[in-house]
Amino acid sequence: MSSKAYKALFMAIGILSLGYMIYGTGPLVIWENISRTGIWFIPVIGSWLVIYILNALAFRSIIREPNLPESNLSFWSVLKLTVSGYAINYITPFVALGGEPYRILELKPALGIQKATSSVLLYSLMHMFSHVIFWLVSIVLIVAVVPLNNVMLAGCGILLVTGLVLGYWFINVYKKGFTVSTFRLLEKIPFIKTKARAFALKNSETLYEVDEQIRILYAERRNVFYLSLFYEFVARVIGCAEIFFTAHAIGLGMSLSESLIISSGSSLFANLIFFFPMQLGTREGGLALALSSVGFAASQGIFIGIVMRIREIVWIIIGLALITKKSKVKQEAALVE
Repeated sequence: MSSKAYKALFMAIGILSLGYMIYGTGPLVIWENISRTGIWFIPVIGSWLVIYILNALAFRSIIREPNLPESNLSFWSVLKLTVSGYAINYITPFVALGGEPYRILELKPALGIQKATSSVLLYSLMHMFSHVIFWLVSIVLIVAVVPLNNVMLAGCGILLVTGLVLGYWFINVYKKGFTVSTFRLLEKIPFIKTKARAFALKNSETLYEVDEQIRILYAERRNVFYLSLFYEFVARVIGCAEIFFTAHAIGLGMSLSESLIISSGSSLFANLIFFFPMQLGTREGGLALALSSVGFAASQGIFIGIVMRIREIVWIIIGLALITKKSKVKQEAALVE
């Protein structure tokens, strides 16, 4: 599918999804909750601008290579791809299966298919890896701050072990790559093995190149690896700010550490049920559970969840608007040529 067709498809999906979100939430409810949040709604929206800037810095550090002048893309073009890619992810039923192909198609004219694919894949891995580290740090904080019974302690222990296993898997992926091995696994699964084998044979050079780019980031560009991870981790921490701001808008005396616990707990619950479009219902449930765990009324999770959904609507609108703008990545590719 061409880039233009892809943009048109996701613009259509985006408009329909926005209409569904607004209808499902209710225009009157949206306005009432914005009014109730008051001036605090500005830092709620603004905190995500900071998050997207950090995401873009992480993404751009991965893209840029000193020996590839064409990879020196402007910060604005990478920020545009970051915001619009996440907007697409919000509106697709399976998280991160929409924005990533869009980013690859947008980067392809400047970087070529191998570099574009490996850069997007590396950034997605970094985004997920930072989430695992954020969860691990949060578990330590939960054990230190929240009064836990034996069942909750056991749950934290299971989550800690799971996080460590995932962290070990990510490090192995960075050391060895995983696209070739993934397709070798797919070739053993009934119904899809024939298509997987055909795709792997046709694109073997690209798959090996992508794996090599993954390996190089960890083995030879270690400073870039840690810098990108730092940006992403800080973005995760700042993500708790909207919960902190929203809580204070309704008079909840929430501390920053409590907002971090609530943010990590609700995101864990939402990601366990990742196939819901726009995380419908899962976020509110996760917020209710997380709020009650630190001593707040679970019912407040509904208000916080609605404010977070309104923030998503705002940034989806911004992201879709950026999709319609002419790609500066392509303009930069033309200049390099």
